Amino acid sequence: MDAEERQRFAALAKAVADDRDQQAFSILFDYFAPRLKAWLMRHRMTSGEAEELVQEIMIVLWHKAELYDATRSSLSTWLFRIARNRRIDMQRRANTRILDETDPALQPPADIGAEEIIANDDRDAKIRAAVGQLPEEQRDMLRAAFFLGQSHSEIAESTGLPLGTVKSRIRLAFGKLRKVLEREIA
Repeated sequence: MDAEERQRFAALAKAVADDRDQQAFSILFDYFAPRLKAWLMRHRMTSGEAEELVQEIMIVLWHKAELYDATRSSLSTWLFRIARNRRIDMQRRANTRILDETDPALQPPADIGAEEIIANDDRDAKIRAAVGQLPEEQRDMLRAAFFLGQSHSEIAESTGLPLGTVKSRIRLAFGKLRKVLEREIA
């Protein structure tokens, strides 16, 4: 591409930026679209993917032609840089879509058997009984922290107790629960 052609393309891009000149855009499209498509296909894109990406690139030219600076690069360089970046983005998106079908996180949960349901119910009953044995103030702190999802600071604010007292009661409650549950399990 010679200097005269570069100036011509820069002037056409300016016409698109300043006046939304459809004829100027058409000339640029007719010149650059096939070249961009060929370049993209040489970089292992299918014809359909390349055409789609060329459309995106040319839309960028139409909507953001004012961002092109003829003093920094040729229009060709600017468009091919956009093409390169969009191609990389497209490949990254494609790579993140690949799922490993054997990934355990993607598998449906296994059916819980009757024995496991009974064991879980038994465990839950023991925990409820152990919580029932706690002093009321400790039980209230555990409920607020774990069932209501309140932070220690929120519990202190809502109860009017010092933060240290809230933390101590929760710590004591855990210690007592641990002792009761260890006896139940043993």
